[in-house]
Amino acid sequence: MVAVSTVRGPVETDTLGMTLMHEHVFVLAPEMMDNYGHTWWDEEERVADAVLKLRALKAAGVDTIVDPTAIGLGRYVPRVQRINEQVDINIVVATGMYIVESMGHFFRYRGPGTLFDGPDLLTELFIRDIRDGIGETGVRAAFLKGVVEEVGFTPDQTRVHTAICETHHETGVPITVHTNSAHQTGRLALEFYGKRDVDLAKVVIGHAGDTNDLDYLRWIMDQGATIGCDRFGLDVFNPTEQRVATIATLVEEGYADRIVLSQDAACYNDCFSGDEHQALLKQTVPNWHYQHIPDDVLPALRAKGVTEVQITTMMVDNPRRYFTPSTDVNS
Repeated sequence: MVAVSTVRGPVETDTLGMTLMHEHVFVLAPEMMDNYGHTWWDEEERVADAVLKLRALKAAGVDTIVDPTAIGLGRYVPRVQRINEQVDINIVVATGMYIVESMGHFFRYRGPGTLFDGPDLLTELFIRDIRDGIGETGVRAAFLKGVVEEVGFTPDQTRVHTAICETHHETGVPITVHTNSAHQTGRLALEFYGKRDVDLAKVVIGHAGDTNDLDYLRWIMDQGATIGCDRFGLDVFNPTEQRVATIATLVEEGYADRIVLSQDAACYNDCFSGDEHQALLKQTVPNWHYQHIPDDVLPALRAKGVTEVQITTMMVDNPRRYFTPSTDVNS
């Protein structure tokens, strides 16, 4: 049987069940937390709150969340392990790097073309996260995360994505890319990966659902990649009604096997730290939470004529196929 690594150990892909393909447990800025978190962060409160939210999600019928919290977003697996011990839900974690333009000094002087040259620490790190586990946790990453934003492929972004491609070929794990749909940077990502012989069937173009440009979305899927309709609830980017209508149209055209759904939500995101900004967040995007898809989006899709079989394809079959290893593996 084919298995995928999760926080609690390997799980057979056939048992992943209903899967949200882009959710965070936490999005945090560790330096801010370490120096100023006493004004807004209580570890026990946040852990208890995460347990309650994930239990409610499980009760709503979701079996698995895929968490693309890579380096740059405050990934700290021991905290997620502690939470997952108390919740019967699968959490699949990522390796990779979240940068928009340039990386920090830790990697800048070591690796190809740097002051000390040598093999790329990024590739070594990504492979180690996948094969040995992240840090000392023993939890193995099961996919790669990168970013292609409006600025496109800067030198540092090129280095990160080159390491992602090398790791993909070495390990066979799939890739999820944060993209900017307003600037159609999914095209840049797929063109970059295509030139490096990445299996595009193993690529999710994240945040593609922020646009209703059907030609752009069809182009992505016609390359063999999957579109992440993964920001439900962020109506400031694209209202739920329009997101639903776009998916219904694409499903009717036969694209259900290249669409995944999610919300890009978190138990806590310290981009909005403190009681005042948390209240403003709820006021501005009241539907941006884990329950929006099971409570609101799936009924809306059904009302648009999307069948149970098609919903299962997007939420069960596509994630299972995504995590089925590629045949191009050197491990």
